[in-house]
Amino acid sequence: MAGVIGQKMKKIRTRVKICGLTRAEDVNAAVAAGADAVGLVFYPPSSRYVSLENACGLRNLVPAMVSVVALFVNASNEDVQQVIDQVQPDILQFHGDESPDECEQYGRRYMKAFRVGAPGLDTPQAVLETCRRYRSASAWLFDSYSAGYGGSGKQFDLGLLEMVIASPESRPVVLAGGLNVETVGAAIAQVAPFAVDVSSGVEISGGVKCAGKIRAFMQAVALSR
Repeated sequence: MAGVIGQKMKKIRTRVKICGLTRAEDVNAAVAAGADAVGLVFYPPSSRYVSLENACGLRNLVPAMVSVVALFVNASNEDVQQVIDQVQPDILQFHGDESPDECEQYGRRYMKAFRVGAPGLDTPQAVLETCRRYRSASAWLFDSYSAGYGGSGKQFDLGLLEMVIASPESRPVVLAGGLNVETVGAAIAQVAPFAVDVSSGVEISGGVKCAGKIRAFMQAVALSR
């Protein structure tokens, strides 16, 4: 798999999203380190949840050329629309059980996340068949299966993405799940994703990032390109 994937994607720069930001200093650290995107979590059970008021303040710190991603898990239409209206994210990320119609209804670019290893997403064929339902997505994001909908720090079997990567129908792949400075290089070498997404791997604790870990992660990604 690595050989085929590498031939398809070896010249593409690996982009980086730092997700689950809750503090101004962490947004500034991610931007200063060269992150391509920052993620704000609108899922109340998460330790990385941000209120609308906090999100608006964090969004105002993000300069042009850095994307703001709003993450939702089975949110109501009203809650999503409120975030769109007030925070004005560049991209929506749906991390729950949202249908294609639910993802598309806002007329915005979106990423669909898949919790690889979950029941029904535990074989390469099953992963591909599920992803095909979301052809309108701007990217497919692959995270590890956990009860907490992301941020678990756990990796999944990257071999389960083999058919997705090989498919001509594949959308840009964003790789998440257990990535940190020690693991991201090998993951990029195996999958050659369009982007990587890190949260717990650059944290001191849930929702509290470490500027040094962010810089080290960005350097590890750069060295793997």
